[in-house]
Amino acid sequence: MSEEKKIENLEESDVFDLKKPEDGNEQKAGGLSEDFVPENGENYGADNIQILEGLEAVRKRPGMYIGTTSIRGLHHLVYEIVDNSVDEALAGFCSEIQVFINEDNSITVIDNGRGIPVGINHKAGIPAVEVVFTILHAGGKFGGGGYKVSGGLHGVGASVVNALSNWLEVQIFHEGKIYQQRYERGHVCYPLKVVGDCEEGKSGTKVTFLPDDTIFEETVFDHDILKQRLREMAFLTKNLKIVLTDLREENYEKVFHYEGGIKEFVTYLNSSKTALYEDVLYFEGTKDNVYVEVAMQHNDSYNESSFSFVNNINTPEGGMHLTGFRNALTKTFNDYARSNKLLKDNEDNLSGEDIREGLTAIVSIKIEDPQFEGQTKQKLGNLQARGAVDAIVSEQLTYFLEQNPATAKTICEKSITAQRAREAARKARDLTRRKTALEGLSLPGKLADCSDKDPKNCEIYIVEGDSAGGSAKTARDRATQAILPLRGKILNVEKARLDRIYGNAEIKAMITAFGTGIHEDFDIEKLRYHKIIIMTDADVDGAHIATLMLTFIYRFMPELIKQGYVYLAQPPLYKLEKNKKIWYAYSDEELDKILQEVGRDQNNRIQRYKGLGEMDAEQLWETTMDPERRVLLKVTMDEEAESEIDLTFTTLMGDKVEPRRIFIEENARFVKNLDI
Repeated sequence: MSEEKKIENLEESDVFDLKKPEDGNEQKAGGLSEDFVPENGENYGADNIQILEGLEAVRKRPGMYIGTTSIRGLHHLVYEIVDNSVDEALAGFCSEIQVFINEDNSITVIDNGRGIPVGINHKAGIPAVEVVFTILHAGGKFGGGGYKVSGGLHGVGASVVNALSNWLEVQIFHEGKIYQQRYERGHVCYPLKVVGDCEEGKSGTKVTFLPDDTIFEETVFDHDILKQRLREMAFLTKNLKIVLTDLREENYEKVFHYEGGIKEFVTYLNSSKTALYEDVLYFEGTKDNVYVEVAMQHNDSYNESSFSFVNNINTPEGGMHLTGFRNALTKTFNDYARSNKLLKDNEDNLSGEDIREGLTAIVSIKIEDPQFEGQTKQKLGNLQARGAVDAIVSEQLTYFLEQNPATAKTICEKSITAQRAREAARKARDLTRRKTALEGLSLPGKLADCSDKDPKNCEIYIVEGDSAGGSAKTARDRATQAILPLRGKILNVEKARLDRIYGNAEIKAMITAFGTGIHEDFDIEKLRYHKIIIMTDADVDGAHIATLMLTFIYRFMPELIKQGYVYLAQPPLYKLEKNKKIWYAYSDEELDKILQEVGRDQNNRIQRYKGLGEMDAEQLWETTMDPERRVLLKVTMDEEAESEIDLTFTTLMGDKVEPRRIFIEENARFVKNLDI
């Protein structure tokens, strides 16, 4: 059987504030105007909690509720509880959230919000807090009037976390008393009771839970994974303070508190790039009951990094709010460039793509009844969101450009340069298409293709160097395994425009071999292999080449990663010979284990492999290419950490040295088997 392992995470100024709240309309902790505080928020009580259905199926089918029981699903439990506290902040009633990873790997989340209601819910006949934690789809987010806007995965947070935990304990601070209830695997241990007094005026909720180790594949929390999401939550909810403390480590505490909100988010994302102008543009307003916040700034890179959110939920596939933003950007910049003679009458309009080259942007809206396409909330469908974002950005961006002609000219000049490069790239692409049409399906000459034509059965090895490529061609299963050797290091696409990318021989070979095209031509239905396997040496150069390839795929064919078609081959690090028997070890730990089994003595002959070229075809097949014995790492993208993934690629592959040095220092402790 093939052993396939996952990489869960590929997965990490002066600010121009265009519009400040008018006098008498100050923002509360959550960063929303008074329009977004629930009308009956002060009367948030037991009967605001509505019941939709029971909890029975959660433990049987956890994946339906949290997506996966892997390490990602484990951490999602924390986000669900924190989301409830963030909803209190969005409503203006919570200013601080504390998250603790306890020594026993349980989690504690404490907020200073209103506290979950403790009165009897008359429909259920039990305390409202018990309804929230024991009945699915029960909460203040289902028309009961508790919240006008809220996040959460499917509004099932507290009850699902409870169902998937060995135990969960909740305390509510309310009117001078501390209320408490405990549950074990979703079942109530005792009725809600008062366990003590708290200072008058103190309010909030404290939830502690221990995930069920019979459900989750892994129950050890990683503070770096939590850190990414908690930081993002704090950026999206200005003035909210989130503190992460890991009690398993001495002095581990991270504080996320951003008075500038998404303006500071843009500055953070641009930290590995050089901004083209000093100010982060910020637009804010409410239209058609949609509260809109947009922050943006161009940098000297060639990639767009725009991220969109609805009620603090990441929408990786965009939707109406992102469409409205892009429409406003394209229309406003073209109008400005025409009226100021930066574009001549006989020149084409700038495309949206030209204007967004090197743009970092956050589009965040709050809306009362978000309509998402699909269960995963990846794309927003509300039509009024498009109009609201378009109107607010168009008006305020027009005003900014008129008031700041130097910045306006800088952006327009970059866009015009991008337009020329795009035209050169189009000509190169058209030339490639014409050649293909004349020559039939013209695959690269150095590609050794497989004979099976069903993509589901086929895999392609992208191999570093001609010598390793030669061994791989000899070793392969010719029916299902194709080999594409690359000569040296491919172009770093993080530092190159589209015209240079289309002109690079090694990248063109990969594009042609995969069959999908890139950019606007990309069509995943034309993919010729359902496993794209990057096979490089286990040394620094090999790691660099693999990173260059992954950067190219992430920037121009991200769907290949999202749909699980990209893998990293794992050649062995050691060969052990003893008494005419051979063992291969893929890590130091595996070598130690083998040595313990066979005995450590002078008969052991250990070879440390530094490159694929050191193996002959038979060894390469046995260790790295045989589906029955090989180890592959599947490259996956956690879309909840999309902005951090984008930043990581920029940090590693961009021009700035200092952010890369910091990244290496912070992550050096995770490196194993480094050959220099």
